[in-house]
Amino acid sequence: MSKLQPVRGTHDLLPDRARAFRRVADTARTVAGRYGYHEMATPIFEFSEVFKRTLGDTSDIVTKEMYTFSDRSGAEVTLRPEGTAGVARAVISGGLAQHMPLKYFYAGPMFRYERPQKGRLRQFHQIGVELLGVAEPLGDVEVIALGAAILQELGVAGQTTLELNTLGNAGSREAYRGVLVDYLEARRDELSEDSVSRLGRNPLRVLDSKDPGDRAVVAEAPLLSDSLDAESAEFFASVRAGLDRLGIAYTLNPRLVRGLDYYCHTAFEFTTDALGAQGAVIAGGRYDGLVAQMGGPETAGIGWAGGIERLSMLADEPAPPPRPIALVPIGPEAEVETLAIADRLRRAGLVVELGYRGNLKRRLSRADRLNARAAVLVGEDELARDVATVRDLDSGEQEEIALSALAGRLAAFS
Repeated sequence: MSKLQPVRGTHDLLPDRARAFRRVADTARTVAGRYGYHEMATPIFEFSEVFKRTLGDTSDIVTKEMYTFSDRSGAEVTLRPEGTAGVARAVISGGLAQHMPLKYFYAGPMFRYERPQKGRLRQFHQIGVELLGVAEPLGDVEVIALGAAILQELGVAGQTTLELNTLGNAGSREAYRGVLVDYLEARRDELSEDSVSRLGRNPLRVLDSKDPGDRAVVAEAPLLSDSLDAESAEFFASVRAGLDRLGIAYTLNPRLVRGLDYYCHTAFEFTTDALGAQGAVIAGGRYDGLVAQMGGPETAGIGWAGGIERLSMLADEPAPPPRPIALVPIGPEAEVETLAIADRLRRAGLVVELGYRGNLKRRLSRADRLNARAAVLVGEDELARDVATVRDLDSGEQEEIALSALAGRLAAFS
């Protein structure tokens, strides 16, 4: 029988890694709360149409990367590859549009069938925020500022750069579409088969291609910024002015684009050069057309998602968990009584490890392996006098403490 292993592209979150992940998510959750964002969670799987409508039938995610299957009723469902589509679906199916603006934070696993690489696995984890119902540039500034604040709180802001661009409004993108098609048609023979097929349907998708040949062609393509109308230019200027006012530094990147039609105006990424090729740790943009494309009302939206794996790799190791108190019963009668003592100590907020089996030496050895701060020895003699022997495992000193005062004394070891 072969040795069981995790599925390729997945990994176990053992305690140290789980603690690092939790620090990222908890920090983001706390900071997002200061900005008025409320946590929500969508199902890990949705009807496939949720993602096909939003990501497009021709996208790499839909055609190559989604985990899609039929359930027992024959319905086609997909493990979520990203978070925004599920949030938009929840707004529509929950009838939440009348409660705008909506400010949501989420954290959880996503799934994409792609080549596993540093910081991105087939099951990966994201934090994200979505701001719906705010069409003004102020919303863009706030969402970006929230991302910057989380990076600052995690202590990784100095390792990241905010890259910023504008995709303009629908009119600007339509004007750019014509210019882009003319350019790409002239170099059609250099494009991949996928990009050629997208030329007639959605040429902006070519800008998102990962194919090396496509990327070489795209690197010389006309810039969308050259097709901006006055409204788009003014919107972008307002966003930049807001970031300047907050002291949030950024670099303009005219090649930063989003190939989907519902994206507009601001696109941004917080990137790092500390993780090799996987540079983006937070990526987002404005998606005013998304909810309407899914069948809901016209709704402004902007948000971002950040990779927990990547952020945890950038951040310092979190503080270790508190050292426990080892409760060591001596004798059968003490074993039963220490259950009640342990319960009282835990209710007082202490971390308590019970010695389950073995003689006194073995139980104390286990306390050492657990890096316990103190050991509480309870035998029949101690119980008869309502005391316990507390041994400081760092100094070796020990003292008798009344059971009624035990929690207070042990708190001093924290």
